[in-house]
Formats: sequence, C-alpha cells, structure tokens
Amino acid sequence: MNIIQIIPGSGGSFYCGNCLRDSKFVEALREQGHNVVKIPMYLPLFSDEHDLGDTPVFYGAISIYLKQLMPIFRKAPKWFDNLLNSGPMLKFAAKMSGSTDATGLEDMTISMLMGEEGKQKEELERMTDWMAENCKPDVIHISNALLLGLAHQIKKKLNVPIVCSLQDEDVWVDVMEPDVREGVWKLMADKGQEVDAYISVSSYFAERMKPVLNIPDHKMHTIHLGVNPDDYRFFERGTGDRHIGYVSRMCHENGMDILVDAFIRLKKDSKYADVKLILTGGSTGADTKFIKQNLGKLRKAGLADHFEVLEEFEGEARHSFFERVSMISVPVRNGEAFGLYMIESMASGIPMVQPALGAFPEIINKTKGGVVYQNNTPEELEKALKTLLDDPDHHAKRSISARKGVEKHFKIDKHAGEMITVYDKIRKKN
Repeated sequence: MNIIQIIPGSGGSFYCGNCLRDSKFVEALREQGHNVVKIPMYLPLFSDEHDLGDTPVFYGAISIYLKQLMPIFRKAPKWFDNLLNSGPMLKFAAKMSGSTDATGLEDMTISMLMGEEGKQKEELERMTDWMAENCKPDVIHISNALLLGLAHQIKKKLNVPIVCSLQDEDVWVDVMEPDVREGVWKLMADKGQEVDAYISVSSYFAERMKPVLNIPDHKMHTIHLGVNPDDYRFFERGTGDRHIGYVSRMCHENGMDILVDAFIRLKKDSKYADVKLILTGGSTGADTKFIKQNLGKLRKAGLADHFEVLEEFEGEARHSFFERVSMISVPVRNGEAFGLYMIESMASGIPMVQPALGAFPEIINKTKGGVVYQNNTPEELEKALKTLLDDPDHHAKRSISARKGVEKHFKIDKHAGEMITVYDKIRKKN
C-alpha cells in the first residue's frame, strides 16, 4: 500500500511525542512492506532531519508566520521564501519558538483550518501539487485535527481516503478565549466531514473527542501507541541507583515544577540522600524563564549537586538516560491523550509514577507498570514516589510488569497491523 503521512515537525528542540508516534508507525508500516512517504510541516521532524530524502518542509514556520502577520510578505519573491524555509533558518526557529502554545496564534490556527479559503492557500496548493506529482497514495494520514484544513483540497486533487489521528488537540485549543475556542472546535468539526476515519491514541481521548468534533462511532477507531520492545535495553529496577527521571518538554504544562517541588520535599529526609533528579526532554524559547526559575529553586534548596539536566534526548542519548533512572514521572497538569514516553520508559523496565488524569490510568492499568496517584500536587507525588523508593520488591515487580505489559499491549507491529486494517476498510468504501 502507498501511504502519505503528514507530520508537523518540532525541529528536534524538545521531546515531541507526536513526531515520534508518527515516525514509529511509519517505520513499522515500512517493515511490513508498505511504501510510506513522510511529509513534514512547519519545521523539520528531528534535529538531524533523517529519513526525509528530497521531501521538502511545507508551510515553513517562519514564512507562514510572517505572511499571516504582514500581508506584504505574501508577495515576497521565491528566493526570499526559500531562504526563510532553509534548514538553518528552520532549526533556529525551532530553538527560539513558542509555537507549541496557541496564545497569540489564534488567527493562524483559524486560517490554517480554513484551508484554501485561508491565508496559506498558496502553500496548500504547493503541497497538494507536490503530492500529486511525486506520490500515488492509496491513503493519506494527517497527524492531528488541527490540520483538517488540508482535507478538502487533498480530496479534490488526489481523490483518496483521508485518515486523521487524534492526540491532545484540546491542549492547543482550550487555552483560547471562549468565543474563539468554540469557533475553532466548530471549524474543525466542519472540516472533518472530509475525513474517512479517525484514529484516537486512547479510549479516553476517543470519548473526549467524539462529541466535540461530532464524530460518528463508525468513523472512530482507537489504536494505542507502541514501540518495538527490542529497541529498548531492559534493566530490572528495585536495586542500584534510585534516581528519579523526567523525560518530556520541560515546561509548566507538563508539570516539571510539580516534580521539582516533590523532589525538594523528598530530599528533606536523609534516607533519600542518594536519590538524584535527572531531567531531559528539551524546551522552546518560551520555556527558558520557567526552567531557570525551577533550577534556581533546586539550588536554593541546597540541591545543586543532586540534579542534572541532560541537553541531548534523541536516539542513544535517551537510552542512556533510561539506564540512569529507576522511575519516571511527567506530572502533566491536565493529563494527556497518551504519552509515548510512558511506553518508552516501561519498555526499558522503568515504572511510571503518574497522576490519575487523561489516559495515564488506562495505560498503567494495562501494563501494571507503575503507580497512579490522585490529586496532582507535589505532596501526593512525593507519597507516590516513596511507594517505590521504600519497597525494593514492589519496585522490582512494577519494573518487570512494565516491560511485560509493553510486550503484551503496546507492540508497534501489532498496532501497525490494526492501522492497515482501518486503511483497507475505508479504501473499500471509496
């Protein structure tokens, strides 16, 4: 089967679960003999831009922002557009950008959802022309519902089924002002009429999104995220170093400060003198002040020698991080639709300590590979961390269950097969 996967990139500036999710599915589908073309939007997918070949980055982040903000740039010469969309410029934008936050980007979001009626219509034409000339897809898979403005033109020009993944769109939309927020959800629901199937990453998020986007039951499918367990080095935890890890974008929304405060509380007890906090996952320019404040808080508490921030988090660097920690917590304030870092961590034998929010209970209940706590506060997180730190046997049991749970419930090749089943079903209807 010939498949196009359209993926918004992060430029490698932070741990992007959606980028990793889509790339892992692409790899698994290719291993099963399918031809998959990844098409990046906004920024390169990763810092080294691997696995893209001659595929251009469409909707270059700098270019579309300037064109949205100042109409004069819509008449800029081609060479200027190419300069803005060059690799070095996009990498620079990834490091400086606050583009993971919708604040100030409401008009851009609406314009993108309007598709050929929006201010990026020329870029939409360029993308669909390129796909028509260079690919002969049987199905096109859009990474998230914020890209539904692409759907009508894709259907018009390529006349193939469209699939749309659903993961954490609410994180972007719900921070908008109420009147804008309602309009964006309605626009997404309207544009979604072109979609043949939706893929939610968890049962929790499927139920969350069906009424919001008016998705009928027959179009909604839940396919969990997965990994290849053989790609992760398993170490049984419960003995050895007792370090606590954090692996995600280092920001307020992901609750890094909740973990920092819990760690400061924990370290007041001398029996945890050996425990360190190891943080990784990268950031954007918008997170700089937040990170500085929280690292300063750790130093002020006399813990300068008891925490580390690892700048590298892709590839082998992430595996090295997993080998150093005995448990991981990413106490996302409002929960998440999934959290790929959970599966990566558990495949490495690392139990997760997560709040009872979003899909976290769904994932941990399936694997038995962690601890779920109520009330996402530093006090409750500290107590939950202690349940593993104070009981090596319980810690070891959760570690083994984590790995076995991933092998049983979250293997990427199984989920890739489920995805193909959905593709085949909608192709037969078209």
